[in-house]
Amino acid sequence: MRSRIVWIRMPSTELINQIHAGDCVAGMASIPAGTVDLVFADPPFNIGYQYDVYEDSLETDDYLRWSENWIRGVHRVLKDDGAFWLAIGDEYAAELKVLSQRIGFSCRSWVIWYYTFGVHCKYKFTRSHAHIFHFVKDPENFTFNADDPKLRVPSARQLVYNDKRANSKGRMPDDTWILRPQDLPSGFSADEDVWYFPRVAGTFKERAGFHGCQMPEQLLGRIIRSSSNDDEIVLDPFSGSGTTAAVAKKLGRQYITFDMSQEYVKLASERLQNIAVGDPLVGSADPLRSVPSTAAGKRKKKTPKQKVADQRKVARSVGLQMSLEFRTAGEAELESLVVDAFRDTHAGFSVDRVLLDPAMSERFVNECRTAGCEANEHELRRQLAQLRFVGTLTAEDLQPSEPTIVATETLQRYRYASEIAWRTIADRYPTWTLDDLLLDPEILCQFDTVARQVAPNCDTFTLRWGTLKLRQLAAAVLAQAEVHQGRTGQNGAKRGRAGQGGKKTKKAKSLLHGIDEVAADTIEWDDDQEHLAGIYTIESTDGAILYVGESLNLPVRMRDHFAANESIDFWTTLAGGTPRVRMHLDKTDASQSEQERLLPWHRELLMREDSACNLVNLWTPVDNA
Repeated sequence: MRSRIVWIRMPSTELINQIHAGDCVAGMASIPAGTVDLVFADPPFNIGYQYDVYEDSLETDDYLRWSENWIRGVHRVLKDDGAFWLAIGDEYAAELKVLSQRIGFSCRSWVIWYYTFGVHCKYKFTRSHAHIFHFVKDPENFTFNADDPKLRVPSARQLVYNDKRANSKGRMPDDTWILRPQDLPSGFSADEDVWYFPRVAGTFKERAGFHGCQMPEQLLGRIIRSSSNDDEIVLDPFSGSGTTAAVAKKLGRQYITFDMSQEYVKLASERLQNIAVGDPLVGSADPLRSVPSTAAGKRKKKTPKQKVADQRKVARSVGLQMSLEFRTAGEAELESLVVDAFRDTHAGFSVDRVLLDPAMSERFVNECRTAGCEANEHELRRQLAQLRFVGTLTAEDLQPSEPTIVATETLQRYRYASEIAWRTIADRYPTWTLDDLLLDPEILCQFDTVARQVAPNCDTFTLRWGTLKLRQLAAAVLAQAEVHQGRTGQNGAKRGRAGQGGKKTKKAKSLLHGIDEVAADTIEWDDDQEHLAGIYTIESTDGAILYVGESLNLPVRMRDHFAANESIDFWTTLAGGTPRVRMHLDKTDASQSEQERLLPWHRELLMREDSACNLVNLWTPVDNA
């Protein structure tokens, strides 16, 4: 039998894994036909948007002719089993769908992307959606990774009935239309053809900053995972901020992208240099968890005291709070696997250490994978926490025998970073406890990103571990304050005792009262001031309180805040310009415990309950009156 040699055509290596400056129609003409696996296109909508170099206000006929040219280019370079995803606005969605079908594409899905932060309209309903078409060249032969666990969703048998007959891999998504997903949390999820991802607004950490029309990474992640495989080629004719290339690189795909703007190409290329294969995608894979339900607005409003109490429950929750929503806890095979993996990898350390130490967590997850476990990392971490919570690990004689030691001086120095990162993530997920946040690996990555920005010289584990120590310290400080002040009200004011007529005492004056603010970039210290302790505030250019801090070494703390480029960028962005600082210097008393030493700072914080970066709810006493 004669052997047959099959030649596989590939784009030039000079094209692959690059963002090319130039027109996409000409650029695609240089790509051999039938060599691209997936195309995602988010073209200009022809609505007059101000791009860097492109004129987004063509006559309708001209826009449609131009669209036909580039869509024909997409059809030519796409493999026979490839996919073409097109994002477009209302104005030309129907026209481009019909046009694409005339060129030769078959439409598999018409997805509605619902987003928050839509642009407000005065004389029409506010736009909060875009259309995303899923086209294929051959409706009988195309790539769609239906078995990818990141695409499949839990079935009703799993989520509602906990039915053991349920397929452990979940099910494929439904076709469902929802008007307001925040009000229907049980009926709207990632399993539908109405997709809910927050638009990348200007204040989002995900925002690249130089391009006004940026797609969320998780949205691109869903598309790339579903319609391509490892090492395959993803093409984006309109690179913009470079999100398609960024997500493709993170997910182990190759990419080719084009953009007419030299500036966008330069900035997006710099963005890619800071990304590695395997990096997590930015944003929550289940974004609904990060938005509040509007149903609360239809009920009787809670009093401020009730709201504070509710918030305190979340902030102060201690221990890993498990619930029956974790469906795999009763599965004996998974339980045994997780116990064995923990036994083989924990090296005598606690569950908290394994979960928060990046290296130990990776070893634990890899051990589970080696044993054949198909559960995702979040499920494995929750299962381990659950086993500790219900006493299984104790019964297996797996109590910690090795202490986790982080120098007290290091924890004190970087405690501010743990607090700021925790507060930032807690604002995104207001109903989640600290343990919820730390168990979810994607949200933990968000925490790491913020913490590294405000403390770039500190290691990841110390910053994570600092949250647990911070929670313990807050409880000790509140107990000390109760002893010191007597019965404490909601705002931290000391109440009058019997024999004093039941009147409140005069509220204490701020230690920073009368102290002038100084620009952060003008702070200097004499040699004999290198170990001064004190209390300080960081304020915005309009006087808003950003952070109330304390330190045993203010010069070092100020350098930590304002010496590194990353931290300077954080505070400058938050302050709307050069941040302002007020400082009250103080002497330390070696005989005091840490919680006693922190009482003046604690009182100062309670006077600044609008602080943007402090965990005010963690430090606020609950009024039991």
